Amino acid sequence: MTWDESQGFAQRWWLSRKLSRFHSGGAYAAGMGVSVSVLASGSRGNSAIVQSSSTRILVDAGISCRETFKRMQAAGDDPHALSAIVITHEHSDHVAGLLVLARKLSVPVFMTGATHQAWSRAVRDATGEPPDTERIEFFSSGRSFQIGDIAVTPFTIPHDAADPVGFTFRAEGIKIGVATDLGYMPASVRDHLRCCDILVLESNHDLEMLRVGPYPWSVKQRVGSRTGHLSNKALAEFFAGDYDGNASYIVLAHLSEQNNHPEVAKREAEMALGTRRSLLHNRIELATQAQAMQPIRL
Repeated sequence: MTWDESQGFAQRWWLSRKLSRFHSGGAYAAGMGVSVSVLASGSRGNSAIVQSSSTRILVDAGISCRETFKRMQAAGDDPHALSAIVITHEHSDHVAGLLVLARKLSVPVFMTGATHQAWSRAVRDATGEPPDTERIEFFSSGRSFQIGDIAVTPFTIPHDAADPVGFTFRAEGIKIGVATDLGYMPASVRDHLRCCDILVLESNHDLEMLRVGPYPWSVKQRVGSRTGHLSNKALAEFFAGDYDGNASYIVLAHLSEQNNHPEVAKREAEMALGTRRSLLHNRIELATQAQAMQPIRL
């Protein structure tokens, strides 16, 4: 076989592999590969699972323990097989189910020290007792750590919380980026999101819908601020500018039910991506509040 023939064979194999993934909804054989499952996304609760062949990480616990179990079991996942929980920040739509989940599952919970202090105060104010911190593990933004075979890198995001972070996850040659709840996309965040195979990114609101919508003026100001939430327009500017075009899948997340519409968010993202979208790259999925997404597997 000549070098050209071997290169052609390799290219045909790669294409057939990608097409097989595409036509099977992103799945190979059950239990193989790396996957992302968004269980819920929005102002009423956020939660997702990043999974390798041997490790399962719950990213945020913003829906109840019962609902988390229900949505995982509906997708064929065993909640008791979770390896750990990682928390982006202490706002209730990201930690509402954390206390019960941590007690029931007895798995380590990873968060920054400042996030833990803010969460502990909120729990104490609500229940009169501080949370049990026996299995709390602390991390610092910018310093990677390992959970099973998944390398986790937290990075600072601009949001009005104590110490908010996004994450990248690396396993089996796949990189996943998760960045929601950020008012804008600073250079540091853009750098962390380079070379991702799957991106879960906030597309929270349409600027005009927010302007004329039902929120009080003070809330509108907060949402639209540089420590608030990312608009469709701001995300589109990222896609049209510094985004490297690498991801096979892009998940639009944390859509406002009052100030956005899924098709509006998707259309703006598609227009910004332009010719970068193809059969094999930059497939756009929508995460919702009401039900879990089908898992994306690579």
